[in-house]
Amino acid sequence: MTLRSEVLELSDSPDAVYEAFCEREWCDGLPIIPPTPERVEAMLAAVTGDPGESLGPLPPLWREATLEKLAVNAVMAGCLPEHFPVVVAAVEAMLDPAFNLYGVQATTHPVAPLLILNGPYARAIGMHGGAGCFGPGFRANATIGRAIRLILMNVGGGWPGRHDMATHGSPAKFSYAIAENEATNPWQPLHVELGFGPDESVVTVFGGEAPHNVNDHVSPTASGILNTVSDTAATLGSNVKWYLSQSQLLVVLGPEHAATIAGDNFGKDDVRAFVFEHARLPLGTLKLGGMWGIQDWPRWMMAVTDDRTLLPIVASPKEIFVIVAGGAGKHSAVVPNCTFSRAVSRPLTRVRP
Repeated sequence: MTLRSEVLELSDSPDAVYEAFCEREWCDGLPIIPPTPERVEAMLAAVTGDPGESLGPLPPLWREATLEKLAVNAVMAGCLPEHFPVVVAAVEAMLDPAFNLYGVQATTHPVAPLLILNGPYARAIGMHGGAGCFGPGFRANATIGRAIRLILMNVGGGWPGRHDMATHGSPAKFSYAIAENEATNPWQPLHVELGFGPDESVVTVFGGEAPHNVNDHVSPTASGILNTVSDTAATLGSNVKWYLSQSQLLVVLGPEHAATIAGDNFGKDDVRAFVFEHARLPLGTLKLGGMWGIQDWPRWMMAVTDDRTLLPIVASPKEIFVIVAGGAGKHSAVVPNCTFSRAVSRPLTRVRP
């Protein structure tokens, strides 16, 4: 295997390696695993393809996303070789024009690519979708998500305040990757809904904000819980709704909420339809701020004059994604997108046998 990266000779001291990478702005501020040739080769051995093969130019600086460059960053993030096929598939998904990675990288909005892994590979590598799935403690989640961020910074050039222009940034920009909790899901998992087979392993990338908590400890019915979900999702300051054609919403139902909703004979289509009809704001509220005056709405919405008219935050129910994740407790979450990026899914096709 022939590597093309420049070799940097450094002391064996972990401190020296960390300082050198920080000085060169090659890391996210956290310690890294030194990407030695041996480690990079082991990472590359987990996928098919030549190290010099490029998946495409990565914005905003349009550097080529070669498998070797991806592997270097995956090593730095702490990934195991078996994690690397997920990283590669996620980059393939982000480079789909529908995802609009340039917009995701360069915006002032605190957006980060959320990776959702479905299928048997998620279970094989220990990708976590249970209690605390958005938080620390799970190597596959933490390192795969971190690898994506390092790739976006080191290959794409999305450095905070320089090409990544997010006003505040987000903790989700460190690492943002989960599995769906398929074991507690009373419905079809996300990838099957999207047309993939149940035994396929698929990663979905969603350009979203950090999760917004949905706290409902008292509603005993599907409609009660989904009213709380809808109210949490529809806010004046959220991006979704202002550019309606690109607005998407991810609803992450905790297993207890999902069980209650399914117990009322609600399927996922019913959940989407309910949230679409109830996650709305009156025209009069929308006039108070947000992006009023620069919104991109269809003609029928622009023609509304009655301030009491309730307007949707997405164009149709199909723009609402529903997954089950998390552990015990009567909490769910909503993740609004940035309204200039659409979710994209890719199967893991490069896993080396």
